[in-house]
Amino acid sequence: MISKYRKQFNQEFSQEKYQQLKEILKQKSGLEPAFRISESPIFLTKEFESKLIDASESIIDQIKTLPKDTLQKAIPDNCRVPNDTEKPHFFTIDFGICKSENGEIEPQLIELQAFPSLYAFQKVFEETFCEVYPFLSEIRNKMSHEEFKNYLKDLILGNENPENVILLEIYPEKQKTAIDFALTEKLLGIKTVCLTKLKKEGKKLFYENEGKLTEIKRIYNRVIFDELDRIPDLKTEFDFREEVDVTWVTHPNWFFKISKFLLPLLQHQFVPKSYFLHEFPETENLENFVLKPLFSFAGSGVNLNPTKEITDAIQDKENYILQRKVTYEPIFEDINGEFSKAEIRLLYIWRENDERPILLENLGRMTKAAMVNVDFNKKDAIWIGSSNAFFVE
Repeated sequence: MISKYRKQFNQEFSQEKYQQLKEILKQKSGLEPAFRISESPIFLTKEFESKLIDASESIIDQIKTLPKDTLQKAIPDNCRVPNDTEKPHFFTIDFGICKSENGEIEPQLIELQAFPSLYAFQKVFEETFCEVYPFLSEIRNKMSHEEFKNYLKDLILGNENPENVILLEIYPEKQKTAIDFALTEKLLGIKTVCLTKLKKEGKKLFYENEGKLTEIKRIYNRVIFDELDRIPDLKTEFDFREEVDVTWVTHPNWFFKISKFLLPLLQHQFVPKSYFLHEFPETENLENFVLKPLFSFAGSGVNLNPTKEITDAIQDKENYILQRKVTYEPIFEDINGEFSKAEIRLLYIWRENDERPILLENLGRMTKAAMVNVDFNKKDAIWIGSSNAFFVE
């Protein structure tokens, strides 16, 4: 069944259609995507989807039973933000698409985050694939645009007026994800505001909105707090560690609590064994593991081939994990008969009154390199970059 859709897509594909795909995304957002858009969607079976959901539900169950004290330990003291919440508003889980020892295609957990990914962009991306290749509409995500929009409105706006809600980022126009900010603005009617533009009076925060100072009641936070220290001469009126009268969506503490910090605590057949570096047992072989810093973003600091010299030299071993290597399976055939590998991120939201998170969309990333990061690919490669998965019976 998948081969049917792959065959049809590859037959219909042309560079003109690829340009059309990118042009429509630009028209809808007003911006060129600053990251590479893959020419192709990812086709996966419903059976694979059920494996993804099974692993995700198990992970959610395990996180729900963790003591609050355990999660609090994940937050660096210098990054602790007041007025923590019971739940993260966002919950994303990354799986590599791998092959098991018995030859079955299966997911393997790569990492998880309570940080918003490209929610608005991915919905538009999926819809745009369907516009350019109409046959994809028969296997598209069942959630309508309107239902998707209502979920995000409920989560991000709450009961506030859009003018009292902002998307917060540091130098948003310089971010690779700027296209998502633009589409979020269109979807929700909110403004994107740079952290350096916030005004603070007592415990209240304000921003300039069409010439008038407007109070901020809710912050859709896209700032990775611990990265602020790396920006030279950063001047702001507001420090995250100050107590202010706003609702965070999602609260910055959750960036640390739902992170690689949890990987050594989780168990499932689709969760590779992980250890904190300072607890790595001598019975394990280092060459079977990947070294990852706990709090890096977009693959920075990851070492695919750690050595004892490298691990011995690390002073803060409690801030690193070793995760058993998984092998991404190249199964996504391009028009030249070559194959790409991929990973898939499930995009959940977790509303305050809901027992469990709700799956809204997915995000795919395709590669032909050792790491799923476009920077590692050859410049003339195709079937690489940001994608979207369609599931087929």
